[in-house]
Amino acid sequence: MKTIQNILSSVETLQIIGYASYPIHKMSADSRTISQGDIFVAIEGEHVDGHQFIEKAIEQGAVGIVCHKLPQTLHSNICYVQVENPLHITGILAANFYEHPSERLKLIGITGTNGKTTCATLLFKLFSQLGYKCGLISTIQNQIGNKIIPATHTTPDGISLQALLAEMLHENCTHVFMEVSSHAIHQKRIAGCLFSIACFTNITHDHLDYHKTFDEYIHVKKILF
Repeated sequence: MKTIQNILSSVETLQIIGYASYPIHKMSADSRTISQGDIFVAIEGEHVDGHQFIEKAIEQGAVGIVCHKLPQTLHSNICYVQVENPLHITGILAANFYEHPSERLKLIGITGTNGKTTCATLLFKLFSQLGYKCGLISTIQNQIGNKIIPATHTTPDGISLQALLAEMLHENCTHVFMEVSSHAIHQKRIAGCLFSIACFTNITHDHLDYHKTFDEYIHVKKILF
């Protein structure tokens, strides 16, 4: 079983307060899903600040807290890991927790304004018909072989993504075709992923409500490569 110290490999921390050798059952950035032995990642989102739910996570059994802002009250039986930006290191923490599944898969990332779903799906079907067991991560649905898993985002959050890749590896997938949105790149949801191939479809003047300028949008897309 992984410990808090194990999953901090390659993660830059500001400080660690408490016992870092607690074994952890799972990771989550949603306090509602925390149970005994979990680690809670407090992410400051656009609308909700996860730091507000640190105490709730502890009440539900969290043994570790990853956060930027330390709470006023520190519990002696809890390990607090202070980092500069929890969102940006969540994918790396999750990759460490799930033992880097992308390193044992052929992970193909597809980005672009349009055509991501089509390309990922066509490649998934093509390779499946060629006899490979494949995974698909897309806007429409996620898929492991013939097993369909509902999708909530074009690219899942960092923890869900690593968990899904680990499940695909466990189910003996060899290739995974994944849509990679600009939001996911910018928010570092793909941190901890090792891509075998990156594909680019096209770029148009979309998503500028988020990226503000076209140059910034292009810059974010380039990060995948």
